[in-house]
Amino acid sequence: MPEDVVTMDKIVALCKRRGFIFPSSEIYGGIGSTYDYGHYGVLLKTAVKNAWWNAMLGRDDIVALDSALLQHPRVWEASGQLAGVTDPLVDCRTCKARFRADHLGELACPRKPSKHPGEGPECDLTPARDFNLMFETTVGPVKESGSAAYLRPETAQGIFINFKNVLQFSRKKPPFGIAQVGKSFRNEITPGNFIFRTREFEQMEMEFFVPPAEAPEWYEHWKQARLAWYEELGLRPDHLRLREHDADELSHYSSGTADVEYLFPIGWSELEGIANRGDFDLKAHAAGSGKPIEVVEQDGTRYVPYVIEPAAGVGRSVLAFLADAYDEEDLDGETRTVLKLHPRLAPVKVAVLPLVKKDGQPELAAELHTALKRRMQAEYDEGGSIGKRYRRQDEIGTPWCVTIDHQSLEDRTVTIRDRDTLAQERVPIDDVPDLLSARLAASWTSPKAGA
Repeated sequence: MPEDVVTMDKIVALCKRRGFIFPSSEIYGGIGSTYDYGHYGVLLKTAVKNAWWNAMLGRDDIVALDSALLQHPRVWEASGQLAGVTDPLVDCRTCKARFRADHLGELACPRKPSKHPGEGPECDLTPARDFNLMFETTVGPVKESGSAAYLRPETAQGIFINFKNVLQFSRKKPPFGIAQVGKSFRNEITPGNFIFRTREFEQMEMEFFVPPAEAPEWYEHWKQARLAWYEELGLRPDHLRLREHDADELSHYSSGTADVEYLFPIGWSELEGIANRGDFDLKAHAAGSGKPIEVVEQDGTRYVPYVIEPAAGVGRSVLAFLADAYDEEDLDGETRTVLKLHPRLAPVKVAVLPLVKKDGQPELAAELHTALKRRMQAEYDEGGSIGKRYRRQDEIGTPWCVTIDHQSLEDRTVTIRDRDTLAQERVPIDDVPDLLSARLAASWTSPKAGA
C-alpha cells in the first residue's frame, strides 16, 4: 500500500483554515475536546447523516425515531448504565493530572513527555478507581432530593424504551428496525485525536429486532451491509476491515460483536460497531418498569425479540471521509491540496465562477447558479484570481467548477472543470443542471483507490 500523505495535523489545519471544524469557545481558551462545525463542516456532516438515513429508510423494514436527551433516571438504572458506564481512573498527586488506568501505556507524562504516566521520577499515581462517565444534571428550578437526571450516554436506550410505542403505531413485526440519529454525552477522561473521541458526540444508531432464532443470520447481514455502506461512499477498501471481537472483549449481554475499522492517520481504529445484544435490553426495561415488553404472534406465540445493533459515530465517520479524501498533488510546481470526497458527500457540489467581474459575466453566472441551487448545493464565487478560486474549491472538496467566460456571452457555453482529473469540457449552459445531476447520481470510486 503506498504511503498516504495525510496526517492528523494536516486534517486539523485544513478544517480550521476552511471553516469545517474548530475548537469550541476558542476566544476563551477553549474547553477540552469540544468542537464547533462551521458552514462546510455542517454541510459535510449533514450529507453523512443523510446518506445514513437514506440507507436505513430506503428499506421497508426500518422506521425512524428521535428520543429525548433527558430520560427518567430509572432508564439508566435498568440498563446498567448508571453503575456500568465507568472507566478506571488514576490521578497523579504531583502534577494533578488525571488518566485512564488502562491507557497509561499510550499517554505522555505532562512533566516528562518521553515517559508514560507513572514512569517519571516525580510521578505519584493514586490507586485505580471507577469513574462514572455520565454527565449529571438536575430537573426543576431547585436542586433537591430526587431531582437528579443524566444526559444520555448513548441513543440506544431511547429506542428500547419506545419499542412498545413503535410496535403499535408502525404496524411492524420482527424482523424490523428503529433508527435514530442524535447527540450523546460521556465525560471521557482522556478524549483526543481531534473529533475521533469527544465528550459530546453524535450517533447514528439502529436497533434491529428479530425472532431469537434469526439473530445469527441478521448479525451476519448487518456486518456486511454496514461495511458495504462505507465502501459505496468512497472509502478505500484497503483502508477498511471487519474485525470480530474476541470472547474476552464482548459485553456480558453480547453473543457477537464486530467493528468496522478504518486505517486513520492514528492507526486502525473503530468506525462502527455491530453487536448481537440478545434480549438483554428489552428484558431489563420490562423488569425495571414492571411492564411486559414482548411480541405476540397471531398464533399466540410470545417472545422477547433479540436485537442486532449497528452503531456509528457521526464525528468518526466525518473524520474517516476527510482522511480518506485528503490528497496533495504537484501542479505546475506548486502543491495542490484537494479533498477527493464522494460527490454526494461534498459540502458544495458545484461552484459557479465568472472569469471576470464585468462584461455581463456575473449576471450569466448568477443565472446558472440560481438554476443549479434548485438541484444541489451550489456556490457562487467571484473573489480573487480564477486559479485561487479553483484551489479554494479543491480544498473544500467541490467536485465540479463551472466557469463563465467571454465565449459564454457569445454562444451560451461554459467550461466544466473536474476536481479529480482536472479535465475541462465545453458544454451548453442550459445542459449543466441535468448533466451534473446525472453525475451526482452515478457510482463513484475514489481516485486514490488505484494510487
